[in-house]
Amino acid sequence: MDTDTVVIGAGVVGLAIARALACAGREVIVLEREPAIGLATSSRNSGVIHAGIYYPADSLKARLCVRGKALLYEFCASRGVRHARCEKLIVAATDADAIMLRGFERSAALNGAGDIRRLTAGEVSALEPEVRCVAALHSLTTGIVDVHELMLMLNAEIEASGGQVVLNTAMLRAEVNGGGFCLTLADPVETRITCRELVNSAGLDATSVATRIIGLDPRHVPPTHFARGHYYTLRGAAPFRRLVYPLPEGGGLGIHATLDLSGRVRFGPDVQWIDRIDYGFGPDRRGEFAAAIRRYYPSLDPARLAEDYTGIRPKIYGPGEPASDFRIDGPATHGVKSLVNLFGIESPGLTSALAIGETVATLLAA
Repeated sequence: MDTDTVVIGAGVVGLAIARALACAGREVIVLEREPAIGLATSSRNSGVIHAGIYYPADSLKARLCVRGKALLYEFCASRGVRHARCEKLIVAATDADAIMLRGFERSAALNGAGDIRRLTAGEVSALEPEVRCVAALHSLTTGIVDVHELMLMLNAEIEASGGQVVLNTAMLRAEVNGGGFCLTLADPVETRITCRELVNSAGLDATSVATRIIGLDPRHVPPTHFARGHYYTLRGAAPFRRLVYPLPEGGGLGIHATLDLSGRVRFGPDVQWIDRIDYGFGPDRRGEFAAAIRRYYPSLDPARLAEDYTGIRPKIYGPGEPASDFRIDGPATHGVKSLVNLFGIESPGLTSALAIGETVATLLAA
């Protein structure tokens, strides 16, 4: 074999997986079709370190989020990756919404999401005078991270352990080949490389990659649905010192207010189901954004909203369908030795990345 393991996809999750495997002594190659690491989902999100509040008890999302949060804070602190525990408020705009907060409070407790407090409207106003609500949950372990710095550090540790990240290189197809895999690369001469283990962490392209693995039963390949989210920056001084989230809706966590490490406020994302990968911003959406934001920030001046960017989430459920868990499919699921496919790795994928790396390493060691 040319190498022990090939990981497809150099987003934050693929890099975390490759780092875990390289640190365990494997020779690892990461293939990335783009000209730089993390150009898709990893660099087009809110950069939030989630606490683990929203997810069903004992789901992969719940377990990996809580474990990943602890690992991520330790990793960033020990490596000097910029981050901040800025806290978060999940706000209820109405009495009916306040009833829903009880459910999130229970799930947070079951998941071990850390220090969560229920606040009255007055207590919220004391913390964030610009926020209006009838009640809120206050998460003290939610934070933000510089995703680019994080990915650069993961990449550096892969290389320090003898691995390599190869850019501008897509996989054309892979064949199950005796004790491993033979990959054909999408270059002018269709270079072929062999490996003992193959990890598909291609994010938005994970379904497409899986369909090109000859020997994998198509029944184990779910469809991917694309949900585009738009982000607006707030010009001028920040009205909040914490993240502010409404209740989740429509396949997302609602149009929320997040901070970056410079203190700038960003609103988003919304959820727009699309048929293909397209990062275009499209028509002005400030009206619908302003209506959603004013439910918790009534003094918003829409003229302060400026288009920022869009991101696309790889979901394995479609419009109107119930949210699904992460899928990390190892040999016990699909029957192909030394193959791991990851599907539907959306939020909280960033928070969970290091824990996902642990999980994949364990699957391949079994």
